[in-house]
Amino acid sequence: MPRGGNRENILNAKNYLEKEELVAIPTETVYGLAANALNPIAVAKIFEAKERPTFDPLIVHTHSLHEVYKFVTNIHPALLKLAEAFWPGPLTLLLLKRDHS
Repeated sequence: MPRGGNRENILNAKNYLEKEELVAIPTETVYGLAANALNPIAVAKIFEAKERPTFDPLIVHTHSLHEVYKFVTNIHPALLKLAEAFWPGPLTLLLLKRDHS
């Protein structure tokens, strides 16, 4: 897929993700391999493609702080204040995941 964040490329990426496929995306430092975090088949493809052990957790990125609640059990109020102050930006929070099985 061509580089860049134009509308056509974003729609192409969206279509791949909806088909349980993987997409390479640029991050702050490297290219990342993306999949739909709520789709077990797509997530398994990341582990397979990277030959990553299944006990090694993946990072989940979202478009908003509100979306984080789909993936975690709760956010401590102090961590919520940090997220509100520094997101979007280079702040990583480690949170307990919500069960999606």
